[in-house]
Formats: sequence, C-alpha cells, structure tokens
Amino acid sequence: AGHNLVFKMGLLNRLTGLMVNLPMVVPISQSFRRYHLEHHQFQGVEGKDPDLPLDSEVKYIHNNPILKTLWVFCYSAMYVLRGLAMKKTPQRWELINWAFTVFMDVMIVRYMSIRSLAYLAVSVFFGYGMHPGAAHFIQEHYIFRDGQETYSYYGSGNIFYLNIGLHNEHHDFPQIPWTRIYKLRRIATEFYDPLYAHTSWIGVIFLFIASPMQGPQARLVRKYKAHLSGRREYKVPDDRAKSTAPKRRDSVIASA
Repeated sequence: AGHNLVFKMGLLNRLTGLMVNLPMVVPISQSFRRYHLEHHQFQGVEGKDPDLPLDSEVKYIHNNPILKTLWVFCYSAMYVLRGLAMKKTPQRWELINWAFTVFMDVMIVRYMSIRSLAYLAVSVFFGYGMHPGAAHFIQEHYIFRDGQETYSYYGSGNIFYLNIGLHNEHHDFPQIPWTRIYKLRRIATEFYDPLYAHTSWIGVIFLFIASPMQGPQARLVRKYKAHLSGRREYKVPDDRAKSTAPKRRDSVIASA
C-alpha cells in the first residue's frame, strides 16, 4: 500500500494501510509510508534517510553482543524513535491514522478486554524484534560485504512475507508488486547473481550479534552533497535518446 500497488486509486491504498495497521495497536502505517518513500529517495543520506540508526545507537550499542541482542529485541522502539528524531510535522494522513487507530484500540478494550489489546501489543513487539521475520530489517542494508549497500534474501521466509526479502530488486524497481518481483529476479539474473545475498534470516540475526564487525554502525552513510553529485553524474545512458537525436550539421557534411 505504501507504493500504491494494492489498488490503482491512491485513496484506496491509504485506506488499506489504515486497515492492516489495526492489529499493530500503534498508528504507524501512514508514517511508515512517508518515511519509507523518503528512504527510497535518500538512501544512506545522513539526516534524510529515516532508516539510518541514530548517533546514540551507534555510540552506545556499537559491537557489544549483549547490547546488540537487546537492540534487536527492542528494534520496534528504535524504528519509532528514528522517525521522531526527524522532527517533522505530522501530515494529514498521519493524524487520521492516529485518530483511527486509537479509536479502534479503545473499541477493542471496550468490547473485548485490555488483555486482548495487550496481546496484540506484545505480538507486535516480539514480531518486530527477536523474530526471524524481523531479520529483514537487518538483512536489507547492514553491510555484510565491503562495497555492497543493499542485500536480498532468497529463502523460504519469502513465502510467508510476500517476497519482502528481494530488497535489491525492490529498490531497483519499487513499482513492481511482490507478486511479480521474482519474475524480475529470473529475467535479470546477470545483474543479481553476482551480488552477495542471504539465505537464512536466523543466520542474519546470529551473524549480526556474534560478529564484531556488525552493529548499528555497519551502514553506508553519505552526505547530501555526495547524494546530489551521484544523482547528477552517474545516470544510466539513454541510448534511445541518442539514437533518435538529430545529427549535428557538421556530422552530416562529414558523412557526405
């Protein structure tokens, strides 16, 4: 829904986000949509990519295995704190998200019980923490091979998590839905086969905690100026435009 791929109409995608947010207790769908799109636009850019760990995470967690274990357990809280640290004014749909989710939380307590709401909250906490499915948060951009910024996961977990592991493919073509992303992988094997990829989410968590090279600091970070320079100077050549462009007069004369 964040990429408007569930329905053609943007409004229906917004409403879908609100609905699937209900079991998560905390209103996050519209903020996730906002910050996820910014992550695509400013990947790795210091101060603009909300997916980057905070300086305090890097300073206090670093490569301590015990603290990294606690960090993984509390990753859901870290995710929210990073968004708050951006200090951006909530947008209209974020306010709607808050009102709708809080109202439904009250309805759950009113017509079910506080234990029902607590069950959902605890489920979200563990589901975003020390859980194999949550390993994709680490798998995606924490550096496991020098020179590679983004990583895919090709394992059985994709069956249950809507192919969320195919992250290189997703960043290359964010408008391809999860139902067709594996088709892209098969078409473009020459581009994705050479890249390092994960095959176990449990292995990702273990390596992240056990390796002294891993931690919140294991991210590629660039300045905004470098980001702009890259977008300006490193563009894929448009061969079609070159082939259809009119020849210069001196070239025509020379060929004559």
